[in-house]
Amino acid sequence: MAIGTVIEPLVVIVLLFGGTWINRLRDAPRSYYIEPSSRSPTRDEASNCSPSSVERGPLAQNLSSHSEAHLTRSPSASLLPQQERRWRAREIGVGSWRRELTTPNTAIFRNRRFSRLLRRFPFLIECWYWTLIYWTYQLARAFTAVTFQEETVDVARKHALQVITLEEELHIAWEVDIQQYFLRHPLLMTWTNRLYSFIHIPGTIAFLVWLYYYTTTLNRVEEPQPVFLGESACDSPAGPALYRARRRTMAVCNLLAFVVFTLWPCMPPRLLSDPSVEGSVGELSRSYGFIDTVHGEGGSGSVWTRNRFCNQYAAMPSLHFGYALMIGLTVMTIPLRCRKCCSPSMAHPMFKTSNPDRATVFQLPCWRRVVCITVGFLYPFCILAAIIATANHFILDAVAGAIVCGLAWWGNSVLLNLLPIEDLFLRSLRIHKPELRVVEYCSSPYIDSDDDAAIHELMLKPWEIQPVAP
Repeated sequence: MAIGTVIEPLVVIVLLFGGTWINRLRDAPRSYYIEPSSRSPTRDEASNCSPSSVERGPLAQNLSSHSEAHLTRSPSASLLPQQERRWRAREIGVGSWRRELTTPNTAIFRNRRFSRLLRRFPFLIECWYWTLIYWTYQLARAFTAVTFQEETVDVARKHALQVITLEEELHIAWEVDIQQYFLRHPLLMTWTNRLYSFIHIPGTIAFLVWLYYYTTTLNRVEEPQPVFLGESACDSPAGPALYRARRRTMAVCNLLAFVVFTLWPCMPPRLLSDPSVEGSVGELSRSYGFIDTVHGEGGSGSVWTRNRFCNQYAAMPSLHFGYALMIGLTVMTIPLRCRKCCSPSMAHPMFKTSNPDRATVFQLPCWRRVVCITVGFLYPFCILAAIIATANHFILDAVAGAIVCGLAWWGNSVLLNLLPIEDLFLRSLRIHKPELRVVEYCSSPYIDSDDDAAIHELMLKPWEIQPVAP
């Protein structure tokens, strides 16, 4: 435990600083000029980027011939910081309601020392966002943990028993059988404990580092990627809006989860076996036979969960699974560069005809898509197995986590309403958050399409049946 107190936070720090270094701008100028924003991004442009709607901006053609048409916030050397407008327009709204606000334009501070540092190391902003999201959530959990009363613990136990009853009615009360299977395989149980304790936070940070690099760093205009024969300068068909949507999704997940476990605290299965609980409720709780494999003898408890500020009665919903599902879906549906010639085809036996030229064939996914689908499935599956085998969550907790993930995925754009507050905060610090120039999309032989809809089809339906033209 003493070593873990140092090692686990150190791993997080190394990942954050490593991500900052990997995503740095290697040739950042000492000063720069950007064209004043004529408008703020619309809510449609910063949509939830769900699997059916990712990056709805137009596809760029060839960077050499249409470069300026596909850059966000193209710089202009004609404007000095003193000539920048001191105010800018921001649009806020919920549903069909819209309103435009006037907020400070922090671009006037873009040449200050700290602003230049942020431009050189833009991932520092993401470190700040992650710290804000994580510690706001943890402090909220800590507040509920230290203010809990004994009556709240009894309510959480009652809710856990209600969850078991509902699972029995639905015939999905499989937690005990799953845990017993893992307990019969000690080595598997040991690694499952470690997976539950040590992967959730580092894995999420590593995912954010990779996604930022893939969607933003590879597409920066300031550092164009090398151009090979037949290729364009765009190295990733995914754009920065995808990363920003996933970051907001995580924040909304935390918000929804906090509301749920504050209003409806639920005890994890492992705490139902508490021997100090007397009466029929205690006997019923212990009768299920759940074992705390993580925090018990020979377990692998984490510093993030073994402290007095950790809310032990926040099993519903499971953010372990909610985050893992969000990561898995993103990896499975990430836009890729795949050549048509590298994607094999096969004729479907049910659609064979006497004329082979009119046969219907499957366009099989390229090997990159296969890898993404495999990894995207295995990660949430392993996390699901871990949270159940260690008796930290019920199956319905995972279902609730998936629902929270879906709601956050769909409605994360609500956080765009906080941009005016961010402008005021940055204005008070006299800091400008850099807006890096990136190529959102490019036309390339790696992309099997020439419009947005086709890219969405490639991303979501790699096995789509395609008739061969006669």
